[in-house]
Amino acid sequence: MIERTIKEKIISLAAQFPVVSLTGVRQSGKSTLLKNCFPDYTYVSLEDIDIQKFAIDDPRGFLLNFGRHLIIDEAQLAPALFSYIKTDIDNVNEAGMYLLSGSQNFLLMENVSQSLAGRTAVLDMSPLSIEELKRNGTLPVTLNDMLFTGGYPRIYDKLIAPADYFPSYIRTYVERDVRQLRNIGNRQQFMKFIRLCAGRVGQLFNITSFANEADLSLPTLRAWISVLETCGVVFLLQPYHKNFNKRIVKSPKLYFCDTGLLSSLLGIRDVVQVETHYMRGEIFENLIVSELRKKYTNRGIEPYIYFWRDSNGNEVDIIEEDNGKLNAYEIKSSATLRHDFFKGIDNFAKVAGDLINERAVVYGGDDDFAHTAGSFISWRNWGCRLR
Repeated sequence: MIERTIKEKIISLAAQFPVVSLTGVRQSGKSTLLKNCFPDYTYVSLEDIDIQKFAIDDPRGFLLNFGRHLIIDEAQLAPALFSYIKTDIDNVNEAGMYLLSGSQNFLLMENVSQSLAGRTAVLDMSPLSIEELKRNGTLPVTLNDMLFTGGYPRIYDKLIAPADYFPSYIRTYVERDVRQLRNIGNRQQFMKFIRLCAGRVGQLFNITSFANEADLSLPTLRAWISVLETCGVVFLLQPYHKNFNKRIVKSPKLYFCDTGLLSSLLGIRDVVQVETHYMRGEIFENLIVSELRKKYTNRGIEPYIYFWRDSNGNEVDIIEEDNGKLNAYEIKSSATLRHDFFKGIDNFAKVAGDLINERAVVYGGDDDFAHTAGSFISWRNWGCRLR
């Protein structure tokens, strides 16, 4: 099993809270991790129809039968269970009584918020990071391999070809499970919507133009985006606007949780296609932004990361708030070092001034280099240097 960075935080929180809830996109490794972290706990999955029926029909008897120190996988499938867990917690009030996980984050968090507010710690789990892959000796050899393969653990554990894994994953999870959350009946329209999302990665997310292109009403589009966000399929990166003038864009940018899933949705069928694909730069940008986000979520910390763009089109790909200072990062998929890669950061420095701490370009090469304007950071060292 690949050692997960989030493990230390889960164990720590289970020693402090009665309940720990672990959310995250399906097949990111939640169940495997919980069983590995807490081998003495009883594990039950509510995807087992008989177990699910027991939990729904007799939640009190379910908890009495399995006892405390219990891992409940896909806990959102038995909503009534949460009230009985709350009652048990209020009566006993011990740390580490229950560990809950679920891939349908929307439903899990809805139940947690209603019944277990103040009693549970919540963590979000992503697919494998560069840091985790490198530590385990399974980091793909080339950048194109990394972009094409992504970080879903099952691919590495079972040595499944990404071209075989992702089409099945999209059909069984994205098409079925995600659609069920909002009773989305039109499969073709929903898949068109998701593929349009893939085609807009790294771009400003103008909701009105997107709704027109997807042939959806604005309320429907907002609802569908919300579902993809809460299920961990996509996330929105907001623009940085603090302390500066108002001549900046207000639209967020859209990214996927995993570049392997993104590549599949873009119709990339083998790693050779990646090199010449017209969206290779955007896929690389997605990788770097998502890796920074994992730095925080794997440690149970809220990520304060943004992008910056003014009304004149000057832009910096990532602005990271760090102890009152700002780190500015540009993202370039090229393996060649160029001084003008720092142009966006130079423009940002004119308004941010001495708030800027680190200036760097994360690029597609294999080695780190110091530069008078900042530093060049290799994609393969990016995740490993984040602390």
